[in-house]
Amino acid sequence: MALWQGRSKRKPSGGRLRLGRKKRKFEIGTEQQFTYLGAQKRKMYRTRGGNVKAHLLQGEYANVVDPETKKITRAKIITVRENPANPNYVQRNIINKGAVVLTEIGEARITSRPSQHGVLNAVLVK
Repeated sequence: MALWQGRSKRKPSGGRLRLGRKKRKFEIGTEQQFTYLGAQKRKMYRTRGGNVKAHLLQGEYANVVDPETKKITRAKIITVRENPANPNYVQRNIINKGAVVLTEIGEARITSRPSQHGVLNAVLVK
């Protein structure tokens, strides 16, 4: 089912709002896609203007930055430790921006938006 991001049929006061037109294709949003821990899997979406956006459906490795040495390392993700967006995401191993994951080189916080950017970038947490 598509998500409609157009104007509501109701005013903030609760009164009826008579719309001047029907729904338009550019008002449709994409379904929410969660990024799970697993073998890398990407899905490409066409956006407005013929551009392409990558949704990361599953991710196994993250590009981790060490803030002290400023060195970037590709590290394997072992598990999701903490997720401020939703505690249930930890049990389901869902990765999104702000999630703390355990990698081979230590704990790291995800800084990219995997379902928007199609890549997992992270910063080491001490």
